[in-house]
Amino acid sequence: QVIKCKAAVLWEANKPFSIEEVEVAPPKQHEVRIKIMATGICRSDDHVITGALVMPFPIILGHEAAGVVESVGQGVTSVKPGDKVIPLFIPQCGECTNCLSTKGNLCIKTDLGTSAGLMSDGTTRFTCKGKAVYHFLGTSTFTEYTVVHESAVAKIDSAAPLEKVCLIGCGFSTGYGAALQTAKVEPGSTCAVFGLGGVGLSVVIGCKVAGASRIIAVDINKDKFAKAKQLGATDCINPKDFKKPIHEVLIEMTGQGVDYSFEVIGRTDTMTAALACCQYNYGVSVIVGVPPAAQNITFDPMLLFTGRNWKGSVFGGWKSKDSVPKLVADFMNKKFVLDPLITHTLPWTKINEGFDLLRTGK
Repeated sequence: QVIKCKAAVLWEANKPFSIEEVEVAPPKQHEVRIKIMATGICRSDDHVITGALVMPFPIILGHEAAGVVESVGQGVTSVKPGDKVIPLFIPQCGECTNCLSTKGNLCIKTDLGTSAGLMSDGTTRFTCKGKAVYHFLGTSTFTEYTVVHESAVAKIDSAAPLEKVCLIGCGFSTGYGAALQTAKVEPGSTCAVFGLGGVGLSVVIGCKVAGASRIIAVDINKDKFAKAKQLGATDCINPKDFKKPIHEVLIEMTGQGVDYSFEVIGRTDTMTAALACCQYNYGVSVIVGVPPAAQNITFDPMLLFTGRNWKGSVFGGWKSKDSVPKLVADFMNKKFVLDPLITHTLPWTKINEGFDLLRTGK
């Protein structure tokens, strides 16, 4: 059956979301229809609104969520109606080279970078006012019901609080994994984290869990410092307080630079600063923030020649379908907290107000 429900549709760039009635088609073969119970707002969604991430319109955004399976298509075996689940914007098909490699997690079936906005058969499951509406990253969670491919959904603990574990669908896992999986931060090491939004704070949590002895948090919004300290940051610095470049400040603070640095903003100038502030011979710098479209980086290659490692990290390096249920279990076993990452809880029809809070750094 087609489900009629409400969704936040983005008809064009740089306009507010419009709450519309949409039709959500039933799941086809190997697809799952989910009732979304909670969804987070992420800067990557905002990048589509501003045009920094190019996607087709009209579109239903949202990719960080948790819900309950409503129905499944033919051939689906990993979930059943009634299961609590988290949609995965990085799927795990289990068959492509990246899925089969122990080093990789960026499944070839991801919509990231293709911006097709369609299901694997080249069609959409959403219509609004007779028009086809595009999917976002194979998830589209700013709607009461969505349809995802079976490879893009993970069954989780039935006791998990969905309004909290939805963060494991993107922000938390992305930051936490950047520290634990991508950088592999060691006990006693020093770390610098550029950007203290939800993902940056999750990097701080990861560095602390890994046993880092010093975690230096960097942000131009000093309102973020108290929470960073609460989650494990040992120092908080604002680049605006210094006359010299921030990488020089960090090198002075640590002697030779940090062992690990993380750029969690998505700006090219902070990416090069994060690279420059890590130890010149064995420092590791990880790019976590989504890079802006059509911008290139110019830097002195001597920074790499001396031995530094520059890495990228997508979804924290986790293999999504395998790891998300384990991360939920770790949360249930109190290995980490999520409450401090939740600043506001709004009815989802106030989604435009939510994005205003994001843009004003609140």
